[in-house]
Amino acid sequence: MRPHVEIFTDGACLGNPGPGGWAAVLRYGAHRKEMSGGASQTTNQRMELQAAIEGLSALKRPSKVTLYSDSAYLVNAFRKRWVDRWRINGWQTVNRKPVENQDLWERLIVLAHVHHVEWTKIKGHAGHEENELCDRMAKEAAQQAAKEVAQDKTQ
Repeated sequence: MRPHVEIFTDGACLGNPGPGGWAAVLRYGAHRKEMSGGASQTTNQRMELQAAIEGLSALKRPSKVTLYSDSAYLVNAFRKRWVDRWRINGWQTVNRKPVENQDLWERLIVLAHVHHVEWTKIKGHAGHEENELCDRMAKEAAQQAAKEVAQDKTQ
């Protein structure tokens, strides 16, 4: 039987594009893991996807996962099967434009096949403890990435 893990994720960006951050909180029984990271030049959507990738990648074995995100882009891509259509259409949208963030979507698809993932949309900034924590951690990671960019420019 697969363990059931809850993963809460969020992404942030200072400017879009600009320095960004992602965060994930994993819960399994009494166990809890908080993780975050950043990128010097990215978009908010890339950070939302990266948060889910990092959360799923942290799992040591195939698991049943409830992944919570306030990103409709992330959740709807799986729940409404957009990713399946994009793959069938050669990674093009219905408007025949290239799908943005294909590299991250491909990684997420692989991880979603390793685990049994239930993609759950939650409302952002609505007082949900883990979502609020992820929001703060992602913003802090984005701010750290911005500081590193500023330091690089002065050196």
